[in-house]
Amino acid sequence: MTIEKEIELITSRYTIENNHKESNYFDAIKRLVTGRAAATDAFVRQQWQGGIDRVYSQVEDEILTNTRLPQHTIKFGTSGWRGLLGKDLFVRSVATVTAAILCLYRDAASNRELRDALGVNDFAEMQQRGCVVGFDNRFGGPLLARAVVNVLAANGVTVLYAGEATTGALSAAVLIRKAAFSINLTPSHNPLEYGGFKFNAADAGPAAPILTDAITRLAGEYVGLDVVPCLPPGLDLHKPLAELPNIIKEDALQSWQQLVRNGFALHGIAYDRLLADLAASEEVVVCVDAMHGAARQYLGRLLNNPPTQRLILLRNAQDPTFGGIAPEPSSANMQPVLATLAARSEPLKIGAIIDPDGDRIRFTDGSIEISMNQFGAMAYHFLHEVKHKKGMVAKTVASSNFANAVAAQLQEEVFEPKVGFKEFKPVINKALVCFEESDGISIIGHTPEKDAFIGLILALDMVLTLKKPLGAYLLEIEEQYGHYYPDRDGVSVSQQGTALQQTLDQLKKFTIGSQVQVGEEKKTIREVIDIDGRKMIFDDRSWIMIRPSGTEPKVRFYVEARKPEETAMLVKSAKSMLAEIGLLP
Repeated sequence: MTIEKEIELITSRYTIENNHKESNYFDAIKRLVTGRAAATDAFVRQQWQGGIDRVYSQVEDEILTNTRLPQHTIKFGTSGWRGLLGKDLFVRSVATVTAAILCLYRDAASNRELRDALGVNDFAEMQQRGCVVGFDNRFGGPLLARAVVNVLAANGVTVLYAGEATTGALSAAVLIRKAAFSINLTPSHNPLEYGGFKFNAADAGPAAPILTDAITRLAGEYVGLDVVPCLPPGLDLHKPLAELPNIIKEDALQSWQQLVRNGFALHGIAYDRLLADLAASEEVVVCVDAMHGAARQYLGRLLNNPPTQRLILLRNAQDPTFGGIAPEPSSANMQPVLATLAARSEPLKIGAIIDPDGDRIRFTDGSIEISMNQFGAMAYHFLHEVKHKKGMVAKTVASSNFANAVAAQLQEEVFEPKVGFKEFKPVINKALVCFEESDGISIIGHTPEKDAFIGLILALDMVLTLKKPLGAYLLEIEEQYGHYYPDRDGVSVSQQGTALQQTLDQLKKFTIGSQVQVGEEKKTIREVIDIDGRKMIFDDRSWIMIRPSGTEPKVRFYVEARKPEETAMLVKSAKSMLAEIGLLP
């Protein structure tokens, strides 16, 4: 069978001409990407790419022309709204959500609680301060952003247009530019078929529940209307940006750099001196895998374009398919960085992998992988003990207790909220470090958003200041404060919402004093934390936590052992608990 025939069979199986509703474009794209990946000949790869491009042209048409209701209910959660490109997120639905957001500002003048959450007094102030608009590398990002900008412009809102940018850089732009809010079209680390819509208010952090709940409610009311408030009838959502008023080009990375410089007194990171040291040092090599995401076009400038032998960039070409991988920082995706660093002779190696919108990062020193559970504690120790900054550490309840042990010996407080970076709002610029186990981090004097770039700069500062690999620094801290071995996993479930929560409520039988089989021994629960799911802490301070996902039909579980061989046992015990309440066979 010829390649052309194989491509035709795949596309005809999953797509129907002139029928967007019944076509499964991304099923076709995924199989075409698999064919492209298997091809060894450049010409054959180009044939597969041609097939991918043709299917994407149909996705583009659906994004531009879809007038149906979104396939799934619009819901803003911890990280905004996520859904399928073309089916849920398309020009009309995104414009409607933008209009719903603008209507919040019309209500602000008469609602003090809303005003406080938005950080502006009224609609006029919002219009003047404006909105920062950006997107990640997802297919259709510029099309959806153009729709957003047209709605904003029609309502007299100044637009600071950043184009493709990372979440952290957009957040920094809100702070530096004193903008009223930002809209970022990204589903973060979700698979290639997803689109997303993040809204940050004037504090530049994840929106508070009062705002996300209101956006969900208004969007649900507006999405089926012929005439939508704040969306003028007949508005051309496709008008080019060059034809619109009040559009200002925003260099989001430049704002990010300025924010880091401004925060020196709080965090002690001498950004420009650090970059000069990197350029001058022949002992350091940095390897970053951008996974084709928005970070790829910023990394050189972020590090002041060091000599090519100092900075190696992997997967830094534009590819909305992510080469067929799940675009998240993970052990599997870290392998190219590890292999690259293994071939280098420099004694100080910094490796990192960053997700598509640049808000998650995971590290390696070329020998071991360093998760955020470990790196968050390292960052706190570094700012406290090396930079001599005093203050608490903040970490989500699902994150490792390694940072708790460090804080306890330093006689500092720990702020430990439920999962979600927005939960750190009460301690922003009070906690030295805020981090969550799912690879997100920020620091005092920086953005209230998780930001991969500040994590990378912290890692660079650690290595250049201490003159030792990240793994050596981690081991030094572990020997002083104790060893912790976390892990996490998740399972897909058929139940959702209230039904799922009712099933998970059966976990309440595992209470203080209960015994849980872990391997060949039984562990006794000494403490239960139920602010987000159920975290059961055993006598030896190992623990299991189970909670429903806020973005997917999944149940997530997190564990932490005090001995490396017990981690897998705790994972097995967590699955046994889920089986006992009927969520696993």
